[in-house]
Amino acid sequence: MSAESGNEESGGLVLNLECTLPVPPDKVFRMLTEPPELVKWWGPHGFIIPDAELNLVEGGRYKFRMTPPDGEPFHLSGEYLEIDPPWRLVYTFRWEEPAPDDRETVVDVTLHRADGGTRLALSQGPFLTEERLALHRSGWTESFEKLRALFGGRP
Repeated sequence: MSAESGNEESGGLVLNLECTLPVPPDKVFRMLTEPPELVKWWGPHGFIIPDAELNLVEGGRYKFRMTPPDGEPFHLSGEYLEIDPPWRLVYTFRWEEPAPDDRETVVDVTLHRADGGTRLALSQGPFLTEERLALHRSGWTESFEKLRALFGGRP
């Protein structure tokens, strides 16, 4: 898995991550878009997703309730901007109980055939602060570890 952050032309902070999974793109896409599959891996280690609602159409909305290991549940939601199964998924990402330095970001996930499996490339941003970018880098990295473990890869 590789990770980097950088500035886009707009001057915002953008997170870029990649991971390779040992399954075809259609299976990875299902893990990204079907609630019973998504709740198995989404979120950092120890977090659970007891509720995930998705209206998987362009302009459709989604909402997740996340529960940390010790603490109160919180919510995130957004709107699907582009859906091109099984290759691309673009959506907005907004915390419903935001911290003062949170703002809505855009997540762009692309899937590519690679080495008998799939290379998943994720871009998210722009973030307002390096701290928010680092928080999301950590969350996505742990989520991808959980996703890879579901397919028998190393955690």
